Amino acid sequence: MASLLSVNIGAPRNIPGTGTLTGIYKEPVSGPVAITRDGIPGDVIADRRHHGGVDQAIYVYFQADYDFWADQGVTTFPGLFGENVTIEGPDSASACIGDRFAIGDCVLEVSYHRTPCMTFSAKMGDPRWLKRFHKARRPGAYCRVLQPGSVAAGMAVIAMPFAGERISVAELMGFDGVADIPRDFMSRALTTPIRDKTRFKYENRLASLF
Repeated sequence: MASLLSVNIGAPRNIPGTGTLTGIYKEPVSGPVAITRDGIPGDVIADRRHHGGVDQAIYVYFQADYDFWADQGVTTFPGLFGENVTIEGPDSASACIGDRFAIGDCVLEVSYHRTPCMTFSAKMGDPRWLKRFHKARRPGAYCRVLQPGSVAAGMAVIAMPFAGERISVAELMGFDGVADIPRDFMSRALTTPIRDKTRFKYENRLASLF
């Protein structure tokens, strides 16, 4: 069974070399932490254009993916990639849109993948980080909160696979920046509970093809 390794909360910090604030620097906290439909109270989300919102309330990263990065020479620890919760058990390759994670009373539902940005690259101190992260196809998962609850490190995580089309976050990430996304892929994705922003984009693209 999977388990919750840590719950991570960020305070505002400057992006290295700039005066821009970010909430990507997250650290594990002890004790029960409330997760609401909007995320974790007190956790800083500086760039709300690209992060946060009910469809991306919680960012999950997996220890199995951190193990991959450790083999690539990256010194890893929970919260390194700015995730809200770090889970031991699954990995990004197996996480699909619509999959759910139950942690106590809290239920999360995978809605999208994480797209790396310049802030992430600056935090990692690697100008090649965006390409490395994208090539690895280990993006972690953005989740909406279906049922709020209180969670703490050490709790069991029950993974509940989506029963419909299996669109993995790794597969979805592969279409970042692609202008001509295959029609059948978009049609399949629209049968899943993918985030609304992408749903609207795919619906508009498909409508323009007829």
